[in-house]
Amino acid sequence: MIRVTLPPHLRTLAQVQGEVRLDVPGPVTLGAVLDCLEQTYPVLRGTIREHGTRKRRAFVRFFACEEDLSHAAPETPLPEAVVGGVEPLLVVGAMAGG
Repeated sequence: MIRVTLPPHLRTLAQVQGEVRLDVPGPVTLGAVLDCLEQTYPVLRGTIREHGTRKRRAFVRFFACEEDLSHAAPETPLPEAVVGGVEPLLVVGAMAGG
């Protein structure tokens, strides 16, 4: 069971509270988790990744085990602590402004 923590605005959009728990089939990669998240919560399609390219949106970041995975390739395996459900994958809305 993979735990995913979404930012408040995406939790509201998906109508969930707290962490999301997902059963990810096959190898647990960043892309597989995002695919499963979008399949489970179709309303999130296009909010985390672009529709056409499926690349991370500019103001969304991914963290796992204190590691920034925002620029990692989709086939990047997630840390064992995330795969084992000990730690969550964090989807974070980046701050901007001046």
